[in-house]
Amino acid sequence: MVAKDTDPLDELVRLQVLSLRRSLGTQAETIVELSRAGFSNARIAELLGTTQPTVAVALARVKKRGSAASTTKQKDG
Repeated sequence: MVAKDTDPLDELVRLQVLSLRRSLGTQAETIVELSRAGFSNARIAELLGTTQPTVAVALARVKKRGSAASTTKQKDG
């Protein structure tokens, strides 16, 4: 149930995040996309109903994987 004092724009954002979450399939992918869109870790955590440390860890893992992938490409190239 939505409180009467809830900002309608905030509700639209939450619905969009829900749609994004369903289309991407994993929370980690959703976190990455929201981060790329400029949302702070705190806001991402709030929108996904998780904690800021969870968001930070997900982003760190993606960054680490990206670094490992680019290092592998440099060695192969």
